[in-house]
Amino acid sequence: MKPTILATGFLLTLGLLTACQTTKPTAPTTAITPAVQTPIWQSEAYSLYRDHVTQGPHEARALSVTELVSNYVSPANDRQNPRVEFKFSINGKDNEMAPGLNHLLVAVPRPGGGAIETPPIVFGQRYVDATPAAADTYLAPNTPVRIRLDLRPVLAAFKKQGFYTTFKGEKLYQQDFKHVYIAGGTAPLSWDFDNLTNKTELEMKDPDGDGIYEATLTLNQPTAAKTTAASWKKTINTDDFPQYASDYPLADALYNLALEEARRAVEPDSTFRTGKEWAGVWTRDVSYSIILAQASLQPKVAMNSLLRKVSPTGRIIQDTGTGGAYPCSTDRIIWATAAWEVYQATGDEAWLRKVYPIIKQSIADDVQNAYDPATGLVRGESSFLDWREQTYPRWMQPVDIYQSENLGTNAVHYQANIVLARMAARLGDPGTAAQHQRQAAGIKAAINQHLWQADKGYYGQFLYGRTSLILSPKAEALGEALCVLFGIAEGERAREVVARTPTVPFGVPCIYPQIPGIPPYHNDAVWPFVQSFWALAAAQVGNEASLTESMAAIYRPAALFLTNKENFVARTGDYAGTQINSSNMLWSLSGSLSLVYKVLFGLRYEDERLVFRPFVAQAFAGARRLTGFKYRRAVLDVEMTGFGNVLKSITLDGQPLADAAIPASLSGRHAVKIVLRSEATATQPVNRVADDFSPETAVVTFANGGLRWAAQPNIRAYQILRDGQPLGRTTEPKFALPDANGNSEYQVIAVSTAGFESFASEPLAVGPGLFTHQVQLETIAPKATQPYKGYSGKGFVEISTTKNPSLTIPVTVSESGVYVLDFRYANGNGPINTNNQCAIRTLRRGGELLGTVVLPQRGVAEWSNWGFSNPILVRLEKGTIALTLAYEPANQNMNGTVNQAMLDYLRLRRVE
Repeated sequence: MKPTILATGFLLTLGLLTACQTTKPTAPTTAITPAVQTPIWQSEAYSLYRDHVTQGPHEARALSVTELVSNYVSPANDRQNPRVEFKFSINGKDNEMAPGLNHLLVAVPRPGGGAIETPPIVFGQRYVDATPAAADTYLAPNTPVRIRLDLRPVLAAFKKQGFYTTFKGEKLYQQDFKHVYIAGGTAPLSWDFDNLTNKTELEMKDPDGDGIYEATLTLNQPTAAKTTAASWKKTINTDDFPQYASDYPLADALYNLALEEARRAVEPDSTFRTGKEWAGVWTRDVSYSIILAQASLQPKVAMNSLLRKVSPTGRIIQDTGTGGAYPCSTDRIIWATAAWEVYQATGDEAWLRKVYPIIKQSIADDVQNAYDPATGLVRGESSFLDWREQTYPRWMQPVDIYQSENLGTNAVHYQANIVLARMAARLGDPGTAAQHQRQAAGIKAAINQHLWQADKGYYGQFLYGRTSLILSPKAEALGEALCVLFGIAEGERAREVVARTPTVPFGVPCIYPQIPGIPPYHNDAVWPFVQSFWALAAAQVGNEASLTESMAAIYRPAALFLTNKENFVARTGDYAGTQINSSNMLWSLSGSLSLVYKVLFGLRYEDERLVFRPFVAQAFAGARRLTGFKYRRAVLDVEMTGFGNVLKSITLDGQPLADAAIPASLSGRHAVKIVLRSEATATQPVNRVADDFSPETAVVTFANGGLRWAAQPNIRAYQILRDGQPLGRTTEPKFALPDANGNSEYQVIAVSTAGFESFASEPLAVGPGLFTHQVQLETIAPKATQPYKGYSGKGFVEISTTKNPSLTIPVTVSESGVYVLDFRYANGNGPINTNNQCAIRTLRRGGELLGTVVLPQRGVAEWSNWGFSNPILVRLEKGTIALTLAYEPANQNMNGTVNQAMLDYLRLRRVE
């Protein structure tokens, strides 16, 4: 199809626009006038049409089903605020000042043209630049700034006593001092402390050794502005993939774009590449992509990729992540659902027998390491939301994330048990099938008991805390969608989840409301693959408004950016501004394909058959055709007309197709014709809201019989919790504690005038005798010889796979009761945010399993950085008992070799 006169004019405009951008990209000032059409979907943010999409002055258009053009230019560098907030960071930690307390530099030209620089700022003492700047003053392009830090008080403390005490009261030992960084909110600065170590330009230097560190940064760099291509034209042969055609040229072109990117996403070794910027196979990325589309599109590559993520001991590999990965993160088990999807698509019995023991062993490890018998839920980080400060309060360390119990992660564990039960039944193992059906039912019941929020109509984000878990009321989009798709939410509850979960003008954000002070990535962002699961959930419950909006939210960015990006900013819809992004993203392109396969044509695998459950929103009504779709030994050519989700007729080779289901035994090429009844579905709402933020998390202290914290603006009240239960409310930033016997943990939640809740503050233990007993571990095992500092007593003990693999610890208590047990430890084998060397041990009383002790990484080579393991609640009788801390087969971490930590002491606190 040749371009029309209008399209030619559009290309000319693009050429002129590109020529004008040789020095600085700017947003176009005039919109391109499209042909008069009725929008398929429209909001105040953008409009979607049959062959184009518009967003303000930006437009993308399908010139044909194999060619797209776009004039989109990211506005990220326009009108930046010159007020630059920043902090200093030792070793990539948020350890200079309390959250919310930042330095301020006003980056505007100085009188006489002097350089923009700060005086030496004393570490821990707030600096505020008094330079005036009018409200309409913006940050100029390529603004150099020189920031100076006076670190001499820290260095003097090192010299005098060997350590510096941070504002948190933590000791930073001289031998653990590695680097100094600057963090902030204006690029290239970032508030992502965990990843400062990856940005060399943010490291401060002291070349002359005088204790004054410096960094010179260039702010608002147009040359660094992210750009996308102005056009896409198909250049790769994808004729062997299923071909799609409809009355909607833009949708057809985006389908072909996704096919081409799917082909680009395969490495020479026939495994998936996660994205253009992300080489290698990642467990969760490939698994979600396989579930969305790749099981049917590229099953052999899917198999290769899944097997790449299996350890030599036959366990699913958890991607590198928080605190050294597993079991701080436990969402690796989504692999099981992807493996089952591959089997259902191919019917490959050899594949089924290969993956069955892998899933069975992995779940068995999880039952020991991560299943919480108290709640029935599974511990571990949010599925795919694996960037600590992006979705958790700042005070939560990796060990706290292990202790949390997340919606999405529990949904994938529920489904993994369902999958294993179905595999067991298929392979003639009824005992295993029954066992995992029971486990799945238990997780489902626990999700609905502990995470459901009847007042909101959707599930909460996670349970979190230490000895007393509470529910974060934030919505978590992927988890909400999976609960609907997997049948955890049923009937009216499922419909309520889709209708009431908040969405913003550019789509459904990963979480809602957003966390203040955290730049977009998982926070304040929309991820197209999550939006695709949301579309599947909307289709399943028959919510046409939500489905139409979801499809528009997927098509808009792909068309404007001319690639399937990983994410974009929820507030602006822009791909620039998130902390990390990539084109040609595997799960995003797979999500786009799923709109055709799993939504419009409604192709669903149900064990030994393929069923059609199509849903065509009225806005997308018309004729469409999908040819060459492979199901086991059959190839299907499908034609469909009409709209809605009710079949008027469906035939296979001209004969009625019973239950709209293709049997697994079918082989050869066949024609399917579907006619939808074209009846409007019952109206269901969409909860569209403005993108908004929760209050800051309070930092609480105890003094003079009461709690205190910093006041915040626009707060309706502060909720006080004792041991996870409401104790009182106040409008003042203080609260007098009532007299009470025993030991308790207190937290504060700020509630905004808009009704949003902050995260609860870090649990603060208060009581007359907090820690009733300690066992110095060097008294029961040989003292370690490493020259680390900061331990108590006379030394510490090393544990590894070969050193002290089992410790017998005598514990004496003077009265019976429930005690909290944890270990003071150090693990310098890796950073707090990645790698795979979390140490794991099992705590037993005789043969009785008391719990798993998790000892996450705390910093690269930071062996004098001590913290506490997860707390384990145990009832102890008066007298002396022997506990055993041992390395068991289930305690293998993802490294497979290094499973090491230093132990200082075991401490006990009586709570009941």
